[in-house]
This record gives sequence, structure tokens and C-alpha cells, in this order.
Amino acid sequence: MNISAEMTQAFIVCISAIFTNNILLSYFLGLCPFIGCSRETKASVGLGIAVIFVMTSTCAINWAVYHLVLAPLGLEFFRFIIFIIVIAAFVQFVEMVIERFSPYLYQRLGVFLPLITVNCAILGACLFMVIRDYPFIVTVGYGLGSGIGWFLAITAMAGIRSKLNNSAIPKGLQGPGITLIIAGIMALAFIGFTGVLSGS
Repeated sequence: MNISAEMTQAFIVCISAIFTNNILLSYFLGLCPFIGCSRETKASVGLGIAVIFVMTSTCAINWAVYHLVLAPLGLEFFRFIIFIIVIAAFVQFVEMVIERFSPYLYQRLGVFLPLITVNCAILGACLFMVIRDYPFIVTVGYGLGSGIGWFLAITAMAGIRSKLNNSAIPKGLQGPGITLIIAGIMALAFIGFTGVLSGS
């Protein structure tokens, strides 16, 4: 596959990962920080940007590690451990940067920032690119699209939940209950894009 074709495929895969194959709303990966950090828009935006950076970077690095080191040596079964190590290293780097330049955001994210390490959406994106045998450029596009899709989902949820603060919600649906219902409705809305672009 030439560079032009790979760039085209990367663009299609990226758009598909944002909308039709949204890693959060289609596969429900990364629900814990999605529910826990979507109470405030500012914290959601900060976490979403961090996830975009970590997901894009780790997909690219893990592709190189898998195809240039693990596969040639026949050590593919180590991919889970290696992928998690790479993700953990990047999360540590992002955590230090946020703590240095935005102490408020660091405080608001709290325990959910280091929990990016075990965010199954990031590990899932790295594993999907191996399972689907994406080329490097397509992998970067997929990681970027998956991160943007997760970012859109959590910021949209934060906006909706901020509006719900002034709404009369039945007591039994308050908290995680109404959040999961809204997530289901959002998932249906994103599934409505299915067929517009297919990048799988």
C-alpha cells in the first residue's frame, strides 16, 4: 500500500473511530473515568486532552515495539505487559506536566489521572491496531480518532450533566443511573452515523 492510500485509509479510520466506532460509546471501554470525571466540564476537557495525547502516542510506540521487536523475536505474547508499561510511562509523563503547569486541573482530576494507566480504552486501542493489522500511519490515525472520540463523549456528557444540576430528576435515577441512561442515548446517536464512513 502506497503512502497516499495509507493516508486516505488513516483519515477514514480516524473519522470512523470518532463517530461510528467510538471506543467509548460503541465498545464501552473507559467507562470508569467517563462516569467519575464528567461532573465538571473543565476537568472533562483536561482529562480528554490527556487521553488524546496518551492514546495517540502509545498506539504509535506500541505499533513500533510490536512490529519491530516483539513480532520478529516471536514474543507477541508479551504485548499485554509491554503495552501497559508504555502506557504507564506516558501517563506518568502527562501527570508530571499537568501537575507542573495546571495544579487546579491536577487537583480536580485526582485519582482519575493516574488511572489513565489502566484505562481499558487506551489498551483496547493498542490491541485493536494489532488485531486489525493496521499500518503505522493508519495506527496513528486510529489512535488519534479514538482519543478524539473519547474526548467528545466525556465533554458532551459533562455538558449534559451540568444542565441536569438544575433539573428535577427522580431520586432513584440520580447519580450513575441517569449518567448511564444518557450514555446509552448518546451511543444510539453515534450509532446513527454507521454506514456514513466505515474504517474497520
